[in-house]
Amino acid sequence: MSGLPEIPGGDIVPYAETLDGTLGFEVHQVTPERVVGSVRVTNAIRQRVGLMHGGAYAAFAEMLASEGTVAAVFPQGMIGVGLSNDSKFLRPVSEGTITATGTPIHRGRTTWVWDVTFTDEAGRTCAVSRVTIAVRERRDDRPGLR
Repeated sequence: MSGLPEIPGGDIVPYAETLDGTLGFEVHQVTPERVVGSVRVTNAIRQRVGLMHGGAYAAFAEMLASEGTVAAVFPQGMIGVGLSNDSKFLRPVSEGTITATGTPIHRGRTTWVWDVTFTDEAGRTCAVSRVTIAVRERRDDRPGLR
């Protein structure tokens, strides 16, 4: 179970088959005001030298920011999709569980901007991401935007 809110009409791709599901991202809370998730550090998200891969942080941040935006805009016939992602890696992590917590810092008509902070099991900040989500009209004739 992904912990994500249900989308009317169902998911286009089952969560377990998405990048997020494949990498083991777990979602604990999704609201327009806050998103929280976690991921256990496994070989699937480590780089060759054994550290958590920066791309895993970036992917997790974008997924959470997108879902938080969608929680607010979907009922109005809109969808949220990633527009930009700026991630900084501050502390190497090779094991344990990483928790991601995101809050929006801008909620506009066409874009939302989120700050996502990643912490290790000791509560230390490991990475931070600023993610911009584009808000677009949901359309049945455009795959992924319905």
